[in-house]
Amino acid sequence: MSSKMAAIEPLTVLSRWYLYAIHGYFCEVMFTAAWEFVVNFNWKFPGVTSVWALFIYGTSILIIERMYLQLKDRCHILIRCLIYTLWTYTWEFLTGFILLQFNACPWDYTDFDYDFMGLITLEYCLPWFCASFIVEQLVIRNTLRLRFDEKTDPAAAVETTGTANGYIKND
Repeated sequence: MSSKMAAIEPLTVLSRWYLYAIHGYFCEVMFTAAWEFVVNFNWKFPGVTSVWALFIYGTSILIIERMYLQLKDRCHILIRCLIYTLWTYTWEFLTGFILLQFNACPWDYTDFDYDFMGLITLEYCLPWFCASFIVEQLVIRNTLRLRFDEKTDPAAAVETTGTANGYIKND
């Protein structure tokens, strides 16, 4: 049993980045679909994003993961979410500014009342804060609990036990 336990490893940084990227991408599409419904009452729910969102969200949430690990025992969750929100504004501005240099920035907030250079807007402060809470409490905490067993054959596991080739750490 101890040799099997030694084979079960946490997800790699690249694996976690991938999960965070997909999560952010999905949330962006869902948010834009909901926004389109609320603002224009569009029952088609057309959610859109850019492929750049994969890099932007994956990297940002990976950095928030590092922040979480450093801050979780040092400050209250509301303070952490405020820090994550400030980071999100910083990251959104930096990535947007870089993409703007290549005419590739997929968002433009110039129509918002409290925008800065069309790259960030204070109107999204509450949604970013709430997203920070969800990212920490659901996405990061659960992703860090995932384990991968490289020695298990996924086909054999499904055939014999009905389990998948992924484990949740139960501490």
